[in-house]
Amino acid sequence: MRQVLIANRGEIAVRVARACKAAGLRTTAVYSEADRTALHVRVADDAVCVGPPPARESYLDIEKVLAAAKATGADAIHPGYGFLSENAEFAEAVARAGLTWIGPPPAAITAMGSKIGAREKMVAAGVPVVPGEHTAGQDPAALRAAAERVGYPLLVKASAGGGGKGMRAVHTPAELGPAIEAAQREAKAAFGDASVYLERLLENPRHIEIQVFGDAHGQVVHLGERECSIQRRHQKVVEEAPSVALDPALRARMGEAAIAAARAVDYVGAGTIELMLDDRTGDFYFLEMNTRLQVEHPVTELAYGVDLVDAQLRVAQGQKLPWPQERLVPRGWAIEVRLYAEDPAKGFLPSTGALRRFRPPVGPGIRLDSGYVEGDEVPVHYDPMLAKLIAWGEDREHARGRLAAALDAWEIHGVTTNLPFLAAVVRHPAFASGALSTGFIGEHFPDGLAAPEPSREALIALALADALGVGKAGAGGGGGAAGPDPAAPWHAVGAWRGAGGPR
Repeated sequence: MRQVLIANRGEIAVRVARACKAAGLRTTAVYSEADRTALHVRVADDAVCVGPPPARESYLDIEKVLAAAKATGADAIHPGYGFLSENAEFAEAVARAGLTWIGPPPAAITAMGSKIGAREKMVAAGVPVVPGEHTAGQDPAALRAAAERVGYPLLVKASAGGGGKGMRAVHTPAELGPAIEAAQREAKAAFGDASVYLERLLENPRHIEIQVFGDAHGQVVHLGERECSIQRRHQKVVEEAPSVALDPALRARMGEAAIAAARAVDYVGAGTIELMLDDRTGDFYFLEMNTRLQVEHPVTELAYGVDLVDAQLRVAQGQKLPWPQERLVPRGWAIEVRLYAEDPAKGFLPSTGALRRFRPPVGPGIRLDSGYVEGDEVPVHYDPMLAKLIAWGEDREHARGRLAAALDAWEIHGVTTNLPFLAAVVRHPAFASGALSTGFIGEHFPDGLAAPEPSREALIALALADALGVGKAGAGGGGGAAGPDPAAPWHAVGAWRGAGGPR
């Protein structure tokens, strides 16, 4: 393996590129016309434009991605996460082209890509699953009968895909029909597969995932858990490793179940077994498997002292895993937050524009994985995640304190972000105490985060700026052709002066 094409964009493409360079491998970036000057393009050795901004015409076009690999001499492909990362057809096409696929076998992707099929395999492997039913067809009468057997409340879930798409909670029989229709419609649009199944709804469980890793020599290990309970619309917001809810015995039980799940599909590479945990009883249930690297992999890397991307590169080249299970124990604590270009005071609406100021925090125990630097444009076409901020500490409170201080120190201007929302979550007493569940945001931040009231000083500064014409053509001391405005307050006696006005 000499050169790796990274079939992705943003922070994960930058992360993979840096791991490749550390391993002595050249890299090829692919980019859409909207990403021509993006950071992941600038850090790569070669870069190829694969189409216009829409992902389906660029990043999701298998033939264009393979052509880019051929044009630059890349002999391996890393898919990152999202886009084509869990596309078995793409993995097979990579192999047919004679390239190394840095990911799990296509058969494992296919097996775990169908939630219905995955449930069946988990039952056969002895892995606990949430009580539920699927039917051979999607007949409404059959689904209604299945719902009576499962019991309410329940979830209607798309068989394909993830990210909360094609999922509806149902609390009464009257809600079932509309929920099925909505879930099928959404699943068809998102994944091209309208099939759904029914599952018992667990009230406010913890969302725990176990990192697994297998090699081609039959070794499969787990690298402990990540607590991913704090979610908004089924999208994770804060992740940490380890979890306050697990003791060594429960960690071992969940780890053994995760390894059994991976072995059931002959898994090779990095993957994640997602579980729901009732921390009152210690019961846990298989949810799904993500057959790729996770967004939140840095917390595992910091807590366990490993490099998961480097391990992916090694395993793809036929090497054995470097870690025996007995060596994989957590050392300290790591917490990650995802910075999005979105407005938490306006229903988390996406925000786009130029990052006129982007000064991330630095310091001991602080890590930043970012796809942007100051001056970059945030496009409208893709997921609005800008970066991930991760803090490590000797214990959870140490990590939380570092993270809170780092969030306060982050300087961002030009686009609206969820930075104040993240800071509020990290400082919330329930988060500090570890009282987490998938209902955390709905309970403590039901309306998102209201915009703070401006201070008296800020209002005075704004009034002065407006009076002086700051930012207007030819105003103040801006050097415009029209010169200073003779009607400006600087030419009259008054009580206030702005320090930056003309002299």
